Amino acid sequence: MGSTFEGASTWITGGGSGLGRAMALELARRGARVAVSGRRGDRLQEVVEQIGALGGEGLAVPCDCTEEEQVRDAVAAVIEAWDQLDVAIANAGFAVGGAVEELTADDWRRQLDVNVVGVAMTARYAIPHLRATRGRLALVGSVSGLAYVPNNSAYQASKAAVLALGRTLAMELAPDGISCTTLQPGFVRSEIAQVDNQGRFDPERVDRRPQALMWETEPAARRMIDAIERRRVEHTFTGHGRFAAFLGRHLPWVIQLAGERMAHQKRPS
Repeated sequence: MGSTFEGASTWITGGGSGLGRAMALELARRGARVAVSGRRGDRLQEVVEQIGALGGEGLAVPCDCTEEEQVRDAVAAVIEAWDQLDVAIANAGFAVGGAVEELTADDWRRQLDVNVVGVAMTARYAIPHLRATRGRLALVGSVSGLAYVPNNSAYQASKAAVLALGRTLAMELAPDGISCTTLQPGFVRSEIAQVDNQGRFDPERVDRRPQALMWETEPAARRMIDAIERRRVEHTFTGHGRFAAFLGRHLPWVIQLAGERMAHQKRPS
């Protein structure tokens, strides 16, 4: 049985690296045409070439998701190329780290502008075209929106907002036959740890996330595309991610105690 994505017109923000790139290639393997957006045009072109090597059709559409006009123009470019939009994936995002008392208002604005406002604008400009195809919308959140640790407040707040946005969109769009899937991965290998609080990529930055729990991007992308194809409202994975999300939802005191212990350990003696 063939994929429902065969011949579909799809668009992914943050498509030049990490999960965005892996989802783009997975969609191409399933027969979709894939447009990728992001700020680094060279990375986008590399993904388009990889899509071509798989026998697919790709399109590089440079776009900064914090600029509303650029988001609008990116959607217009996809429609101009392929006349329709069947799938839109709001994947662009990064992480601001640090204790609340260390973060400036600009840090908070930068975090929410990319991870929340950028996602909302991606949805806003995609929805009219998805309505015409009864298509699929997906938002990439994180288990961090449900299970919290110290010194990660801005990122966690942004991903909690993505979950709220996604669940709301799933209700609002249901009458039009559009599905909205909120994807909540646990630890997945990506470049997110190499991006600083100003959104600058630095390959020398050390990824301090627990490497033993890290999923590779390809299997993670397959799980995410499966969930979008099945029109799931919410999909949380990996194994450790599902466990952490369960604790966050049903046993928050466990998360609280673990977080307090982590905070004590990081305080200078």
